[in-house]
Amino acid sequence: MVTILSASIAILVNLALAALTNNTYNASHLFHGEIFGSQSERIYALKYGLASLFLSVSFLCSFMAVGFLIDSNLLINVVYVDDDDDDRFSSDPYSYTQTIFERGFGLALVGNRVLCVTFRMLLWMFGPLPVVLSSATLVWGLYEFDFESAK
Repeated sequence: MVTILSASIAILVNLALAALTNNTYNASHLFHGEIFGSQSERIYALKYGLASLFLSVSFLCSFMAVGFLIDSNLLINVVYVDDDDDDRFSSDPYSYTQTIFERGFGLALVGNRVLCVTFRMLLWMFGPLPVVLSSATLVWGLYEFDFESAK
């Protein structure tokens, strides 16, 4: 469920970013100031391009993860009959199922992490200060996701 949500968020934010890119140059006078950093046309293109690239990679990884997890779910629920006369299948079908299952979870993890990094790229449009704050928050948040607190 989280993988489908990540893929949906990635494609929706990417579409919103494309719509925002269309109107950026008209509203670029709103972001003048020292705190917003460089706001030249090339830097805007770099910021939007990187954010769009990361969103596309996140969508691709999440979408492939859903496919692998559906395939592994089907393989887990298939009844395996061991016939000694039939050598068409491998002797250990569970290793293939485990490999597909691990690929699905690995791609889901990569898609989720790339989506988290993408939000930092989106904040880069507002200058370097939000990027620093969001990077610190991202490190803290990913630490909480990865390691169980010793309570």
